[in-house]
Amino acid sequence: MPALSVWMLRAALVYLGVGFTFGGLLLFNKGAPLSPWLWLTLSAHIEFLLVGWTLQLVMGVAYWILPRFSRPPRRGNVALAWLAFFSLNVGVILSGLMPILALPSGLIFLGHLLEFGGALAFVVHAWPRVKAAGVR
Repeated sequence: MPALSVWMLRAALVYLGVGFTFGGLLLFNKGAPLSPWLWLTLSAHIEFLLVGWTLQLVMGVAYWILPRFSRPPRRGNVALAWLAFFSLNVGVILSGLMPILALPSGLIFLGHLLEFGGALAFVVHAWPRVKAAGVR
């Protein structure tokens, strides 16, 4: 498995664990209130699971499994795929942790912009690799 896929899948699993932890704390806090500040983790719970885990898992598997080219570079523009990885992760962290850390609200927009940019960079990277079976 290529290194980028390994990094994406491991990061996705970290987001899954942290996102489920936040979700469990939120659910427990609903039944037996621990602290009102726990509700600030709701945006991180959503961002980490929807974008950090789901999208990154899909991108990691797609990078690994999409057809490769017959000549090097076999997986296309790898720099674009790495850019997608870093951009997506910085965006998820900014968007998810903004309310918890009381960061300026403009950073949530920047975070979503970075997530979109990461997804777009991955689409541009993967587009030439998506083709019908038997087509060279």
